[in-house]
Amino acid sequence: MSATEIAVLLDAIQFDATGLVPVIAQAKDGGEVLMMAWMNRDAVTETLTTGRVCYWSRSRQSLWRKGETSGQVQRLIELRLDCDGDCLLAVVEQEGVACHTGRRSCFFNRAATDKGTWDVTSEPLISPQDLYKHGASH
Repeated sequence: MSATEIAVLLDAIQFDATGLVPVIAQAKDGGEVLMMAWMNRDAVTETLTTGRVCYWSRSRQSLWRKGETSGQVQRLIELRLDCDGDCLLAVVEQEGVACHTGRRSCFFNRAATDKGTWDVTSEPLISPQDLYKHGASH
């Protein structure tokens, strides 16, 4: 993909006042929602150029290449833009778990409306300590 083609795609995205756009990562197989994160123009460009999903870490104020510290890489299958142009959907091939807690998905808390609590729907598949032996938590 050329720089001109990427620029056309970027121009269609409605980044917020801080230069970010929310992105949902969805598993290619089964359609499970894995996580939500943020991208800036550089993260979108890198993702489209390399095929490896790259996000913007708001806590570190830097690009975050999914899996760079955990090995749990996301490979881009398809990037979609919503009807308003202000949210992305990244259909990905997830290697290992997506959540920094060691779970496959970040969406493991379910509202138990009859009790007014959050029920945990899945346990970690790997401990966070084992997942992040060489770096930050995500």
